[in-house]
Amino acid sequence: MKKKKFGLWEFFQGLGKTFMLPVALLAFMGIVLGVGSAFSSPAIIEQFPFLENQILQVVFRFLSTIGGFAFTYLPALFAIAIPLGLARKEKGAAAFSGFVGYVIMNLSINFYLDETNLLAETDNLQESGQGMVFGIQTLEMGVLGGIVAGVIVYYLHKRFYNIQLSDSFAFFSGVRFVPIITSLVMGIVGLIIPMIWPLFAMVITGIGSTIQHAGVFGPFLFGAGERLLLPFGLHHILVAMIRFTEAGGAAVINGNEVFGALNIFYAELQNNLPISPNVTAFLSQGKIPTFMFGLPAAAFAMYRTAKPENRSKVKGLLISGVIATFVTGITEPIEFLFLFISPLLWIFHVVMTGLGFLLMNLLGVTIGNTDGGVLDFLIFGVMQGVQTRWWIVLLVGICWFAIYYFVFKTIILKRDLATPGREKMVDETEYTDEEVNYSKQGSFDTKGILSALGGAENIENLDNCITRLRLVLDSGAKVDDEKLKSLGALGVVHLDEQNVQVIIGTKVTTVRNALEELI
Repeated sequence: MKKKKFGLWEFFQGLGKTFMLPVALLAFMGIVLGVGSAFSSPAIIEQFPFLENQILQVVFRFLSTIGGFAFTYLPALFAIAIPLGLARKEKGAAAFSGFVGYVIMNLSINFYLDETNLLAETDNLQESGQGMVFGIQTLEMGVLGGIVAGVIVYYLHKRFYNIQLSDSFAFFSGVRFVPIITSLVMGIVGLIIPMIWPLFAMVITGIGSTIQHAGVFGPFLFGAGERLLLPFGLHHILVAMIRFTEAGGAAVINGNEVFGALNIFYAELQNNLPISPNVTAFLSQGKIPTFMFGLPAAAFAMYRTAKPENRSKVKGLLISGVIATFVTGITEPIEFLFLFISPLLWIFHVVMTGLGFLLMNLLGVTIGNTDGGVLDFLIFGVMQGVQTRWWIVLLVGICWFAIYYFVFKTIILKRDLATPGREKMVDETEYTDEEVNYSKQGSFDTKGILSALGGAENIENLDNCITRLRLVLDSGAKVDDEKLKSLGALGVVHLDEQNVQVIIGTKVTTVRNALEELI
């Protein structure tokens, strides 16, 4: 049997996918924090005096308190989520070991600092690069510490989850051995980290310095870079670095040093401090012109350029995509309708996204959070008061809508692109009942999808992120791309001969579960 090769593509696309679990919680908790912070701020109370009611203020302060949970414990969440997401079997043991490994790593760091007399005084933590984790004084590594612990624990779990020890120690075999070996290995890792951490800190600081010294072009590079990486599923890596590490900035808030643009934003929000424009420059505000206005205009252009007899057939697909991007900031259902058809339109979209970040920063807008949809605009823009300059977003958005519509319509017509409704539409009578396109029935033909993927025997690993199936296959050449598209897939990305992504849309979890049942 030939040995399977699992390279960096599989690892990095899997790692990016694991980020979604803590980030999804963070996004929701951010909304909770935003609501609590908005209605307890003096500026809003002044405009709406009834909000000064004591009971209401207790409720809003409660929301602010629990909303701060995710960013306070974010490194631990990553340490748990990474082995949970990457492990193929015994996921519960992997997650448990992730927490064990993260805590022991920090205990070991604390031991090293104490033994070498490097433990700082408690009132001098941020100046010495140290902080508190679950009451343990340790190096202030932020979310990177959780990622390091999570990745190491994943490899330990992968190597030892099915180990069989001798009869005398048989009780400790299998998954029970994973947290045991994790304790030993992460204890040693914790002794090594203080010796090499300055090098890690230097690299991260260098990346952050490059972006920060790019001035107004820093947000542009970030926004455009994120879109460029999206087709490969690697954009989460760049986003996590800016949101949660020194690359996205550092600030001292209430005596605690906070790293990463999103972490700083939440800390300022929770403590009713003025929001830093250099922080929100990398957050929701840069996405809003493109997500709320640009992509809906692109969808409208695709609808208007579709053949009149086909418009009713593509309307549902386009509307669902517009709702996803406008409300939640999930853009792939629209983007993958033109990504593989026209590189020119994709480059235009990448540049416009970067310009959105640049322009919002230049105009002094301060709207944070993660998604870039209408919820972020309302909760972190309108509800936070006029100081966010939220009305500027509407003015820019109108321009973005007009530009996107004009460019998309012009290029689609001039180049005769086969966007939805312009390609040859297959007569539905050519399909069996099971093969009717999902847009008509609201469901997917998972048997057909499995067959188009080369059958169950071709699938080595199956997972998903927000909108796409992520597969490791015996042979990517066995995949029938056109058949998948006829069954409702928005696109198919072949990263290499084994790693393939099938863009489904927001129903991807349902499709994955159905495929797993068939397999």
